[in-house]
Amino acid sequence: MGVLKVSQLKKKLHNNLYKIISKEFKELRPAQEKAIKEGLLEGKNLLVCTPTASGKTLIAEIAALQRIYNNIGKTVYVVPLKALANEKYKDFKNKYKDIKVALSIGDLDSSDSYLERYDFIITTSEKLDSLIRHHAVWLKDVATIIIDEIHLMNDSGRGPTLEILITILRRLLKKAQFIALSATIGNPEELAKWLDANLIIDYWRPVELKKGVYLEGEIEFYK
Repeated sequence: MGVLKVSQLKKKLHNNLYKIISKEFKELRPAQEKAIKEGLLEGKNLLVCTPTASGKTLIAEIAALQRIYNNIGKTVYVVPLKALANEKYKDFKNKYKDIKVALSIGDLDSSDSYLERYDFIITTSEKLDSLIRHHAVWLKDVATIIIDEIHLMNDSGRGPTLEILITILRRLLKKAQFIALSATIGNPEELAKWLDANLIIDYWRPVELKKGVYLEGEIEFYK
C-alpha cells in the first residue's frame, strides 16, 4: 500500500479542516489511509482496531470536523474517564479555535440545554446516558458519534451501560456516522457486524514493541 499524502485529500476535505491537518501532517499513517478507503469521508460506520499511538484520534477528528464544517451536524465524542475527557477537551479546543467545543461530564441530573450552542461535545458514557434519559433536545442534531475505548464494552462495570448507550443512539440517530476506536479487542469481526461498521485492523506502530524478561540488571528480549 502506497503512502497517501495529506495533499491528495485537499479536494475532499473542507478547506478549514485541510488547512489545520496539513500544517501538522504531511502523510497519513496506514490505519488512516485504510479508513479513508473504507468510507470515512462518505459517512460509513468504522471500527478501528490499531495499536496505541497509531493515529486513531485523527480518524475520529476527520470524521467529526468534516461534518461540522459542512454543517451536517454536531459531534459527540464519548470517552470512559473524566480525566481523558478533560484532556481531549483541551486538545480539540486549542486545535480547532473556530469550532465551539464543549465538555459535559458533571451533573447527571441535567439535560445541559446549553450544549445546543456547541458543535463538538466531549462527554463520558455515563453522562451521555443521563443526557438521553433527560431528553436533551439537541441530540437530534448529532451527525457523528465517536466511541473511544470501545473494548470497555467487555468491562463488567461499565460495559453494560456502554452497550445499551450505543444501542439507543443507533435507534435515535439512524443517519449518524459511528466511529469506534480500540487498541485491543478480542472479537473485532463480531463487534463490527453488530455496529454495522467497516472493520479497520492494522498493526503499524510508531515505535517497535519488544518483549523480554528482566533479571539482575539485564533484559533478554524474545526473538
